[in-house]
Amino acid sequence: MNKPITLRFWILVSIVAISGFSQGMLLPLIAIIFEQDGVSSSMNGLHATGLYIGILVASPLMEAPLRRFGYKPVILVGIFLVAISLAFFPVWKSYWFWFILRLAIGIGDHMLHFATQTWITSFSAKERIGRNISIYGLFFGLGFAAGPLMIGLVKINTALPFILASAISLAAWLTVWLLKNEHPEHDTDSTSFFGTMKRFRKVFQYAWIAFLPPFGYGFLEASLNGNFPVYAIRSGIGVDAVALLLPAFAIGGILSQLPLGILSDKLGRRNVLIVVTLSGFLTFTAAGLLESSTIGLLICFFLAGTLVGSTFSLGISYMADLLPKSLLPAGNLMCGIFFSFGSISGPFIGGIAIQWLKGISFFYVISTMLLLIFIALVSVRPNMFEKKGTA
Repeated sequence: MNKPITLRFWILVSIVAISGFSQGMLLPLIAIIFEQDGVSSSMNGLHATGLYIGILVASPLMEAPLRRFGYKPVILVGIFLVAISLAFFPVWKSYWFWFILRLAIGIGDHMLHFATQTWITSFSAKERIGRNISIYGLFFGLGFAAGPLMIGLVKINTALPFILASAISLAAWLTVWLLKNEHPEHDTDSTSFFGTMKRFRKVFQYAWIAFLPPFGYGFLEASLNGNFPVYAIRSGIGVDAVALLLPAFAIGGILSQLPLGILSDKLGRRNVLIVVTLSGFLTFTAAGLLESSTIGLLICFFLAGTLVGSTFSLGISYMADLLPKSLLPAGNLMCGIFFSFGSISGPFIGGIAIQWLKGISFFYVISTMLLLIFIALVSVRPNMFEKKGTA
């Protein structure tokens, strides 16, 4: 990217902030509405997976349209789908209708994330990829943290949060029209579904190690938001403590996004990921030992957020180091796919651990996952598809 950060870059990261805002609002808002309506916790949890199922279903179908039509149309369709879906929530209050809307939001969000990630990684200079993707992650985190502030509007009118979020999304949609459309770098393989599958195999062969941090972040984020409140209540930690601890993790991640991104540009993505995953393992292990102390947990949650809250953006940057630009669309799709796998498997594995592993701290599930990723990063030094960037 040129030395002055362009209007294009700021528009793209602002769009990502709006996406984070809508996701951060929907997760707790729908959970609270369903809880008040007497929907069981298991059905409530199942509903939350609609977002990630949408990502998994749509991912193999997205690369061909991006290559054919370019970044701008894919972003426009994605934001419009999110805005319209949000506007339809107040129309009919039905479990399965809302599930379909959430599925649509997952598809729309993934379209805009996939296109913006690929666009940013394609126009960013090698020495600034970490910084630019960390700003991307920072804006998403700020939006995600602001989303829950809309919950209070339910007291005025249940439809109000959905309508406002839809209006904000439409405002972001209008800014995209200011951008000049571009296309990904040409690839020799076809732009068909089978061409995408061929590129997926190629990307996985050379960059699979870079997909573990996004998987780990999805696992971690979904486990903390989905499992930890249940574990805390059963362990006597208390709801008030949960309301304090989860924001501490989010704040830590927001504060460290940019510094870790810049550091990874200087020291190498792999080196920074090795340090943060090992440190994250130690921090969550300490949380398991200190879970009887709210102050101890607060410190551990903040440190954990500071250390591993950037693993998704670092994973994207690492992937961009390992692949040529022609394979970045497929690489960004696979980052999203692995994040979704982590987001779905995290609460499932965490729930099993809470139910069956009595006397063993829930935090050890997360620390074990981080330890396995650390071991993989240390053990594997991948061969880059083409010499570019720092491995």
